[in-house]
Order: sequence, then structure tokens, then C-alpha cells
Amino acid sequence: MYYKFSGFTQKLTGTWASDAYSPQGLRPVVSTEAPPIIFATPTKLSSDFAVYDYAGKNKVPELQKFFQKSDGVPIHLKRGLPDQMLYRTTMALTLGGTIYCLIALYMASRPRNK
Repeated sequence: MYYKFSGFTQKLTGTWASDAYSPQGLRPVVSTEAPPIIFATPTKLSSDFAVYDYAGKNKVPELQKFFQKSDGVPIHLKRGLPDQMLYRTTMALTLGGTIYCLIALYMASRPRNK
């Protein structure tokens, strides 16, 4: 048996197969006019567009020379003060986290006295 939703009773009601596949009495209508042409506008050639260089200047060769220079400074400290501050902050947080973990393990290993 086929069912369709009745707009009048707001319930599902039994119906024929043809009514179930076309709900609310809507029937497919065959169009008598031709559909509009989608690509009717002329296309532009790629040579019509302006060429923009958003990438800018290639800095990779300069940076390679800068970082590969052997001046005794480690690679992670080559750019000076900002790199030193990041390195020292990372080391301080690592050391602080290690100490905090050791203290937490020590506190967890001792039983509480009640």
C-alpha cells in the first residue's frame, strides 16, 4: 500500500501509487518553451586578463645563504634577539613543567594521613 501526507487531515493516508509519487496533487508538467541557454555570453580568453604577481620577490636564496653561513651560532638562534627569547621561554617552560610533574608524582606517591 502507498501513503501520502494529507494537507487537510495532517496525517498519512492510503493512496494509489500514482498519487504517492506526485504528492499534494502536483503533477509534472512538460514545458512547451525551450530552456534558456546557459553559456550564451562570450568567453574571455586568458590573454585578456591582467597578470598579477602576488607572491612578491623570492627570498629563499637569500635566506639559504643567511642560515648556511658558518659563524658558530646555532641555526635556531640565527635571527638574534627574537629567537633567543623564544628559545629561553621554551626552555624555562620545559624545565618548569618537568619540576611540576616531579612534584605531582611525589605528592601522588605519598599516602594521605587521616
